[in-house]
Amino acid sequence: ALLDGGNPIRVWREHRGLSQQELAAVAGISPSYLSQLETGKRTGTAEVLSAIAKTLQVDLDELVS
Repeated sequence: ALLDGGNPIRVWREHRGLSQQELAAVAGISPSYLSQLETGKRTGTAEVLSAIAKTLQVDLDELVS
């Protein structure tokens, strides 16, 4: 899915079997913010992206290009 141009946050979230609500809650952000990150409407701070990466158990590099 990543090779097909899928958003890495969404791809990893779905791979881990998490809903947007679940990932947002654990990462400490709102589900609407997470949705905007997944659609590319927002870029996200280093702190937020780091929290998401930790929750998804991936390196931060996996989420940013």
